[in-house]
Amino acid sequence: MAERRAFAQKISRTVAAEVRKQISGQYSGSPQLLKNLSLVGNVSHHASVPLTEAVDPVDLEDYLITHPLAVESGPLRDLLEFPPDDIEVVYNPRDCRTLVSAVPEESEMDPHVRDCVRSYTEDWAVVNRKYHKLGTGFNPNTLDKQKERQKGLPKQIFESDEGPDGNSYQDEQDDLKRRSMSIDDTPRGSWACSIFDLKNSLPDALLPSLLDRAANEDIDRQNDDQRKAGRHKELFALHPAPDEEEPIERLSIPEIPREHFGQRLLVKCLSLKFEIEIEPIFASLALYDVKEKKKISENFYFDLNSEQMKGMLRPHVPPAAITTLARSAIFSITYPSQDVFLVIKLEKVLQQGDIGECAEPYMIFKEADATKNKEKLEKLRSQADQFCQRLGKYRMPFAWTAIHLMNIVSSAGSLERDSTDVEISAGERKGSWSERRNSSVVGRRSLERTTSGDEACSLTTFRPATLTVTNFFKQEGDRLSDEDLYKFLADMRRPSSVLRRLRPITAQLKIDISPAPENPHYCLTPELLQVKLYPDSRVRPTREILEFPARDVYVPNTTYRNLLYVYPQSLNFANRQGSARNITVKVQFMYGEDPSNAMPVIFGKSSCSEFSKEAYTAVVYHNRSPDFHEEIKVKLPATLTDHHHLLFTFYHVSCQQKQNTPLETPVGYTWIPMLQNGRLKTGQFCLPVSLEKPPQAYSVLSPEVPLPGMKWVDNHKGVFNVEVVAVSSIHTQDPYLDKFFALVNALDEHMFPVRIGDMRIMENTLENELKSSISALSSSQLEPVVRFLHLLLDKLILLVVRPPVIAGQIVNLGQASFEAMASIVNRLHKNLEGSQDQHGRNSLLTSYIYYVFRLPNTYPNSPSPGPGGLGGSVHYATMARSAVRPASLHLNRSRSLSNSNPDISGTPTSPDDEVRSIIGSKAMDRSCNRMSSHTETSSFLQTLTGRLPTKKLFHEELALQWVVCSGSVREAALQQAWFFFELMVKSMVHHLYFTDKLDSPRKNRFPERFMDDIAALASTIASDIVSRFQKDTEMVERLNMSLAFFLNDLLSVMDRGFVFSLVKACYKQVSSKLYSLPNPSLLVSLRLDFLRVICSHEHYVTLNLPCSLLTPPASPSPSVSSATSQSSGFSTNVQDQKTANMFELSLPFRQQHYLAGLVLTELAIILDPDADGLFGLHKKVINMVHNLLSSHDSDPRYSDPQVKARVAMLYLPLIGIIMETVPQLYDFTETHNQRGRPSCVAIEDYESEGGNMISQTVAMAIAGAPVPQLARPSSFLLTSSAGRQHSMFSAESSRSLLICLLWVLKNADETVLQKWFTDLSVLQLNRLLDLLHLCVSCFEYKGKKVFERMNSLTFKKSKDMRAKLEEAILGSIGARQEMVRRSRGQLERSPSGSAFGSQENLRWRKDMTHWRQNTEKLDKSRAEIEHEALIDGNLATEANLIILDTLEIVVQTVSLAESKESILGGVLKVLLHSMACHQSALYLQHCFATQRALVSKFPELLFEEETEQCADLCLRLLRHCSSSVSSIRSHASASLYLLMRQNFEIGNNFARVKMQVTMSLSSLVGTSQSFNEEFLRRSLKTILTYAEEDLDLRETTFPDQVQDLVFNLHMILSDTVKMKEHQEDPEMLIDLMYRIAKGYQTSPDLRLTWLQNMAGKHSERSNHAEAAQCLVHSAALVAEYLSMLEDRKYLPVGCVTFQNISSNVLEESAVSDDVVSPDEEGICSGKYFTEAGLVGLLEQAAASFSMAGMYEAVNEVYKVLIPIHEANRDAKKLSVIHGKLQEAFSKIVHQSTGWEFVLCEYFSF
Repeated sequence: MAERRAFAQKISRTVAAEVRKQISGQYSGSPQLLKNLSLVGNVSHHASVPLTEAVDPVDLEDYLITHPLAVESGPLRDLLEFPPDDIEVVYNPRDCRTLVSAVPEESEMDPHVRDCVRSYTEDWAVVNRKYHKLGTGFNPNTLDKQKERQKGLPKQIFESDEGPDGNSYQDEQDDLKRRSMSIDDTPRGSWACSIFDLKNSLPDALLPSLLDRAANEDIDRQNDDQRKAGRHKELFALHPAPDEEEPIERLSIPEIPREHFGQRLLVKCLSLKFEIEIEPIFASLALYDVKEKKKISENFYFDLNSEQMKGMLRPHVPPAAITTLARSAIFSITYPSQDVFLVIKLEKVLQQGDIGECAEPYMIFKEADATKNKEKLEKLRSQADQFCQRLGKYRMPFAWTAIHLMNIVSSAGSLERDSTDVEISAGERKGSWSERRNSSVVGRRSLERTTSGDEACSLTTFRPATLTVTNFFKQEGDRLSDEDLYKFLADMRRPSSVLRRLRPITAQLKIDISPAPENPHYCLTPELLQVKLYPDSRVRPTREILEFPARDVYVPNTTYRNLLYVYPQSLNFANRQGSARNITVKVQFMYGEDPSNAMPVIFGKSSCSEFSKEAYTAVVYHNRSPDFHEEIKVKLPATLTDHHHLLFTFYHVSCQQKQNTPLETPVGYTWIPMLQNGRLKTGQFCLPVSLEKPPQAYSVLSPEVPLPGMKWVDNHKGVFNVEVVAVSSIHTQDPYLDKFFALVNALDEHMFPVRIGDMRIMENTLENELKSSISALSSSQLEPVVRFLHLLLDKLILLVVRPPVIAGQIVNLGQASFEAMASIVNRLHKNLEGSQDQHGRNSLLTSYIYYVFRLPNTYPNSPSPGPGGLGGSVHYATMARSAVRPASLHLNRSRSLSNSNPDISGTPTSPDDEVRSIIGSKAMDRSCNRMSSHTETSSFLQTLTGRLPTKKLFHEELALQWVVCSGSVREAALQQAWFFFELMVKSMVHHLYFTDKLDSPRKNRFPERFMDDIAALASTIASDIVSRFQKDTEMVERLNMSLAFFLNDLLSVMDRGFVFSLVKACYKQVSSKLYSLPNPSLLVSLRLDFLRVICSHEHYVTLNLPCSLLTPPASPSPSVSSATSQSSGFSTNVQDQKTANMFELSLPFRQQHYLAGLVLTELAIILDPDADGLFGLHKKVINMVHNLLSSHDSDPRYSDPQVKARVAMLYLPLIGIIMETVPQLYDFTETHNQRGRPSCVAIEDYESEGGNMISQTVAMAIAGAPVPQLARPSSFLLTSSAGRQHSMFSAESSRSLLICLLWVLKNADETVLQKWFTDLSVLQLNRLLDLLHLCVSCFEYKGKKVFERMNSLTFKKSKDMRAKLEEAILGSIGARQEMVRRSRGQLERSPSGSAFGSQENLRWRKDMTHWRQNTEKLDKSRAEIEHEALIDGNLATEANLIILDTLEIVVQTVSLAESKESILGGVLKVLLHSMACHQSALYLQHCFATQRALVSKFPELLFEEETEQCADLCLRLLRHCSSSVSSIRSHASASLYLLMRQNFEIGNNFARVKMQVTMSLSSLVGTSQSFNEEFLRRSLKTILTYAEEDLDLRETTFPDQVQDLVFNLHMILSDTVKMKEHQEDPEMLIDLMYRIAKGYQTSPDLRLTWLQNMAGKHSERSNHAEAAQCLVHSAALVAEYLSMLEDRKYLPVGCVTFQNISSNVLEESAVSDDVVSPDEEGICSGKYFTEAGLVGLLEQAAASFSMAGMYEAVNEVYKVLIPIHEANRDAKKLSVIHGKLQEAFSKIVHQSTGWEFVLCEYFSF
């Protein structure tokens, strides 16, 4: 006591607010994390707290009161506060299997029986969090739910899917063939044919009002409306959920406790027929396990006798009860094995002669000879008739057989020969042993040995079998015992069975064996109660046969069962004088000593009455020491007294009829008293037998006591062996449990002295006895502890809540009970590992808390707190308060002391009044069913002592006990903290429910004292986590989760600001520990789990105050700012500040959106490239955010767009965080080699990757795409990307981040976004555009063909595994990352070993080692592939539309701020990139609309600044003009037409667009395989049509210019048709290309393009020398123009320079004369006409020569290159070149032939 007192003083009862202040004191963070990760443009005006430190949360309850929401109702209103019906306390009636519930018949029951019965019948008390399923733990983004949400998606049309497979396409092709003939016949340049073809084409539909001139604003508005119409609301429904195991925050609802069944087997007995039918035969069935040497079921008695045979017994047998007529039975087998046999025993009526004689006729007579043996049979019948008349009530053993059960079930081998003729339906079945749902088989050994053979044993899936058993063995009179049976059974399994040599009794027994149906009709329980669905009581029933499991089964009792089985085993009368040879034992269950006191509680066998008062054993003829094999089943009375006993009377039966000889003569008596010292007596007995009737009052003594004057057989030695087994949910049969329950009940009844065992316990020693019995509970057997778990925990809790009054003193048992509970819970955890969920919660305990536990009533005789007794209980609860805590402060104080010191109790002011009122109220309630409680006399006691029994609130006492405990008890409680936390929460809810406080303000729901205890508890547990996470990893993981779930639960019932302060306290402890850790990753990982669980709260959004307006905390008058914020004008400085706060992890943001702040802070810290050692947590933290967002997305409460915008506001800083990570994101564009965002690798890194790699730029040029700029836009060059290369994110993580970004952009309020974009710098906006650029590639549509291909390959998983592996390994520190990165190639080979980091591995390896079986079926059906493509198409469309929406907002900000015009190029770039990807028709029409609007707003942009983009745009438009989808064509041609018109309007000609279009066309035709000229011809016709209809420009030269251009394009088109036809003839093809290139002599850009096309074609066919020549010509062409443009000495003079390499290179110079000036508008403006372009081409040429083995040419090329690099002082490049030259020359040296060899390869134009 002393230590508890001391502790109590130590907890100075401070005010909760002070506690919070202390908890939130400042501290410093870890060195790695100390850098204040100030995010994007952090210009906060108030002091900022570094991200690594937790901020003080806002006081949520106060905030809600002081900031009422302006709107009175509507969707936003529900975001403000939890719904009023958030938590409900429900009482669910428990399902009863039987029609009437199993309860004792007696009305008077002793307290223990009453408690047991209450425990088995009371309703389940469930606390239901009504909206719990909306938390992230139950996120619907699982496969099945996703399917649901994806119903009704429109099919998006993609050009890539509309492959050339339609017939129409074929017709068009034939048509073209016919036309192209005409082209062939006409010389090149025949305008006539071109025009003819054009005129014949049909234009596509024109866009309405395209030519009208409308204001830009109107166009924007119209585009916006069209774009927003019919959009898919839920983005995440289109995105597959991240690949996670069970989400850690999911706690599944426990299974309802129910009766245990193993696997159930239905056995139907159809017929039994012998060769001769002369007498009735009685049969029984039971299961035996040979290995365990155990009978594993009770007997099932059946008889298949004909009515005629039954008639022979009429005088002896009362009318049969229908329950005894069953012929089918359901057996339950918990541990199926190869050792289980179905044993059938037969008995017949007793007759004179031993078994052998009696069985003889059955063995010799054959049915076929019936007529021959007619007389003999008649004689046998008449004998049998006589015996039936005389000895009809006695039986004798007759025959037996056995069936090896698993042979039937697996129908593996045929059965033993002795039961041939097994008709088992065909087909081998070897099912695996699947557990039934309700067979919660538990226990450490439960699944250890399911089989002893090879196959697993499944009784749930085998095919029903009909067996015909033909051979029986006759019983040997001296081998009836179970021991003998086990020997026989073991022998049966041997091939050379002894039994086979015996002569069998031939018969036919037909039985059906099948798996039992789920809910069979007409079933009776072992107690003969009707199981539900028993439509008609007259139908022959099926009996459920009670199982005696082979090993312990750990399942709590849930039904009343009280059965006793008596097994007489053997008797030894060898030394008894007198005649006693045909011996039977009569067994009776007596409640007194008079012969009439026998109770009708013995179950009947077959065809007899339901219950009888006596049972006889079978007689073995002329045997003085018989064995018995009887099973006598007794229904025990619920309440036993000292007089209940089993009486055995031994009789000699005279089989012959003699004069003056009675039928039966008693030859001995013995008995077993049922209770010994109040405990049920069971087990093995070896009893002496008395020769005469026992004397008076014998029943309270045992026969072992030598009674005076009695004669005993064999000098009072034990001669009768009998076993008594109880199957009872009343009697624990464990001395420790019995003692505990007896003491507790004695307290309840207040009956002293208590007799327990041989002790009499007086009241004064009761306290010590009680305490020792509580601590001795740990010695009890586990099986009974589990069986009585519910009652045991109830009683322990009752002792805590209502300390008993012993000898007038209140005894505090809180500590003892707490220790006992901790010990029980840990025992279950250690021994029953099989039945735990992923959090280590034992399923028996979770069920107890969820369904069974309730607050015990704290007043005697009050109704059980349930729906019925609710009025009463509320009444008591309020009284309890007034009684225990009067208003006087002095007493309040003493009450709080009495928590820790039992000797000081709060004495009520005037006990008499209170006692009187309580007694008065009690009289009214006496009739109610009472919960176990104190004494009846307690009211009397109170009046005597003036004391009330103290009542404590369970959660308060539990918290206190936990806080003050120490040592091993504390350790035990920590191990299973979840259990005590969940008990505490349920107790708190029940308390609020009974005191009607579930609606009261949260600040006054719980006393401060309790809140202090909770704070102390949370704080010490957090420090345990922090100090022990390296040593006891597994325990700490569990503890961490338990604490998180506890805080999550508290958010539903307590002051939420207080709970936030607890979260902060935990955070603070972790942060101060991180400070000193070299490697923080494991601890941060624990903190992530912790946070994820807390954020899985179903009202997470409400907890974040989504409607709060981030006013700086020091705002002078909050009301003013909240008033202004209602208007959406962003005028004042405060407003500006507020926008910034919303997008940064600013102090106001983190305080008011507390949880969202923590989540985003974790994200920012872990994704920070300088955060050492946290790389392995990327996936984890990103999944957390992804999971939250996808959960909000599907949440029906947030479906209203206004509400979703509020939710998205909580994630605005996410945009900034992801912008920070741009350099680390996976580069999705790399997969498109001909387009893309170039990676941030600098040029010099290309060489290092192997000299012969084609540089990206040049490769793209060859492919005919205009070259992108090298390196990402300027914003990238600012970060020191080189040093950070190592922490690139995996594709999966990057994709998750980007979908989160898109979700925020889609759902956030546009005006807020626009306001923020306006505040961003150009640099930041460019970074945002880079991000959008990446999104386009990331969510690009893959195409149906890809899905089909992926289906055939199964590599996807292995790649994922590799990515996971890398993430996990890179999670560790230092050089290891370098190593792993370098050896990425070998990664798959070493999944474990030294590469593992020391910290991440534990959690991670656990998931990894079970390489999850590839659950996806590899071959998906056609429909599934269609579905995947449908989803992917919709995702791509929606993602791109969101990007388009965002681009529009960016463009608007530019319209507002002139200074931002420089970012328009970036916008255009993203647009063009999206046009280049596979897009749906729907997206493209919006995209073209946006592009048209952009060009009309900023015409100079394209035609003056971003000229390259103009070229790009022309190419994209032209490509879409040749699309097979008509809607895409009509939009693309409209865009192209307007582009020409705008170019014309700027300067009266549109040379730029003309030239770019011409170039684009040639490039397109040269490269695109699937290009279809018919479609393009239509688009050209459409453009002509627009020109003709454009009234505004009718008078200008524009229509003519358009016509010229279109005809020219058509010419080129016709030219290239020819190429198409010669596609298969490479020589001809190259020749045509050469001709076309010649035709472009006047257009240097186009000539270059065609030269490059040729180079590409040559490269494809590995003609490297030829390709090199084309590249040399290209370089010469460029040199020619450069020398005209720039005067630089070191550049080559023109094509002359290249003569050494290619003799005909001078062709390139002809151009110079034709072109007036390369400066003219739009000419030579391509990227190649620059120094860098020239260098690129030359490098490429060198590479090709090198591949062709023409090393001298390599030298010549480098001769041109070296002066350029020397001029630029590019040492690095020079060193590379000289290295290459060295290689080239050394190769020349090695080649046997020199130039001659090369010359023969030489290709000349």
